[in-house]
Amino acid sequence: MLSIDQLTGVDERHLTDLPGGHRLHPEAARAWQALVAAARAAGFQLQIASSHRSFSRQSGIWNAKAAGKRAVHDDCGQPVAMASLSPREQLHAILRFSALPGTSRHHWGTDLDVFDAAAVPAGYAVQLTPEEVAPGGPFDALHTWLDQRMAAGESQGFFRPYARDRGGVAPERWHLSYAPLSLGCGERVGPEALRACWDRHLPGGLLLRSEVEAELDSVLARYVAVGEGWCPAVT
Repeated sequence: MLSIDQLTGVDERHLTDLPGGHRLHPEAARAWQALVAAARAAGFQLQIASSHRSFSRQSGIWNAKAAGKRAVHDDCGQPVAMASLSPREQLHAILRFSALPGTSRHHWGTDLDVFDAAAVPAGYAVQLTPEEVAPGGPFDALHTWLDQRMAAGESQGFFRPYARDRGGVAPERWHLSYAPLSLGCGERVGPEALRACWDRHLPGGLLLRSEVEAELDSVLARYVAVGEGWCPAVT
């Protein structure tokens, strides 16, 4: 069981290194390597776009977006005019695609974003957009294959926590989670643990914190909890 510091991305000692500078929990890494081998046999070059993300890194992303120094996009991939929004509206615009520091599933070493390197055209920069994974997109074939593996119980324990829109985080077909370790992790990071984490490890402060605090319980329910049915029962 991961500790609270590991769940909030502060403690990274439980991780193992992978090629490309990526890191995962050792158990998730072994399952990932098996999935990569199966994908290779099926004609895909399964690669990681993003794996573990530290609390510090997530905090930097969050504060840059809240400060207007980093773009925030809407569901169509267009930049949001953040200056025209109220602070509460800004909060929810960021949460649609970026996790509150301390709550990201990428903190745990169980979750990763993936793509098919064999399907990347020359000179193309992978963006991880809905268009890339939609029917006809460059990575649709890979994800259709992954869907089939998941349905057959042959995905090495990886499933999609953001497969559909529940009104919180936007659907992310590219996001896989190693369920034997990640199932139930999000529920263990409650308001008090988050407040303590922000106080201890974010001396510069969390931007939009007053807006976050005003509805923290509902934010956790809407944007952190993924509900039931995202993966088969795992013991």
